[in-house]
Amino acid sequence: MKIIIAGAGEVVFHLAKLLSYESQEITLLDTKKESLVYAIDHLDIRVIKGDATSIAVLKDARIDTSDLFIAVTSSETTNITACVLAKQLGARRTIARISNTEFIDQKEEVGFSKFGIDELISPESLAASEIELLLNQYGFNDSYEFEDGALTMLSLRLSRTASFVDKTVKEAAEVFPELHFIPIAIQRFGTQYTIIPRGDTQFKEGDKVVFITSKGGDEELFELSGKVKIDIKKVMILGGSQIGYKTAKDLCQGKFSVKLVENDKDIAFDLADELPKVLVINGDGRNVELLEEENISKMDAFISVTGNSETNIMSCLVAKSKGVKKTIALVENMDYYQLSQSIGIDTLINKKLLAANNIFRYIRKGEVVAMTKLNNMNAELLEFVVNSKSKITNKLIKDLDFPRSAIIGGVIRNGKGIIPLGNFRIEAGDRVVVCCLPRSITEVEKFFF
Repeated sequence: MKIIIAGAGEVVFHLAKLLSYESQEITLLDTKKESLVYAIDHLDIRVIKGDATSIAVLKDARIDTSDLFIAVTSSETTNITACVLAKQLGARRTIARISNTEFIDQKEEVGFSKFGIDELISPESLAASEIELLLNQYGFNDSYEFEDGALTMLSLRLSRTASFVDKTVKEAAEVFPELHFIPIAIQRFGTQYTIIPRGDTQFKEGDKVVFITSKGGDEELFELSGKVKIDIKKVMILGGSQIGYKTAKDLCQGKFSVKLVENDKDIAFDLADELPKVLVINGDGRNVELLEEENISKMDAFISVTGNSETNIMSCLVAKSKGVKKTIALVENMDYYQLSQSIGIDTLINKKLLAANNIFRYIRKGEVVAMTKLNNMNAELLEFVVNSKSKITNKLIKDLDFPRSAIIGGVIRNGKGIIPLGNFRIEAGDRVVVCCLPRSITEVEKFFF
């Protein structure tokens, strides 16, 4: 596949990392020489210095032969313009990164495809959706839904009281045969090593375990995890950025009572006008006295989405020390992203990583309909549609020579989520969710194409 990418930021570098396991032909366009030098040193791609909205530069990149053009510069206007030009000059598909979440909401009405833009990606919108999902799945550190919740990916850290600690996967399945969940990845406490569990893999205290659950499985899982379920109702958001605004707007339409703290007086007044159901406070969220005045200890969740990663991390740690049950921090720095559990914050989110994963599914061969990277783990979650010619069709799972570094976590058939065991037969039309280490993606794909 020939891919041209405009903009050499962190979104691109993570994308290129995901693509490094396969032979995609990538050309990178950027106006900054230092970004291109970094790309040449770290990635096996072609680079061109120039403006993505220049017709000459696009022609130089051979846009007329490209399968996909992705514009992810920091300028929304540049991205939209570049996609329109690219489509006119012969690019088969185009994706534009935008920051105005209104474009996403009005996507169908405006009809961006008529202009030549096939897909819009808003990191801010993705981050806000991720936060809402995490709050609705309290007790779990990460979550991701397939087909409107027919299957859900959830992760949690096993406490000493969890019913399946010290049991193998096989033993746990024998003790709890009627359950609607399956473990698909384990990270041992204090390590960065990801295990794809087998029957003889043992659960240990402190493990971060990722599960796939069908309807009702999250409740069962919570019960067995030894945690006490507490509904999240009161939420405090620090930072009136695009993400803060979108999150507050989405949450106050649901069951949540929302307070939003913003340091900039003008922005705070604008937010108060636009969000009548949200209590907007003008003040410095780093000020512990202010947080105490606003009853931070009575909050169920604290979300920090300012433009500064360090502020977000520190304010979440303060919230945690005041007894807040759920903390979510936005981080820009990818290095911080690996640290969430070890520093005591429930979840770190990175909007660039969310955007890269979202774009990645458009790059995969057509049958991959969804994908996500497991938070803080070196593993990918992929959803495939099975067709009649797939190697996997009409086969029992136990008879498949599936790579050991991959596992089938769930199947969606006729809109219903199923946790499949070894005797389950895969049929054409099934949607299959697979968890695998990045090196196995290409091998796994062969079963479906």
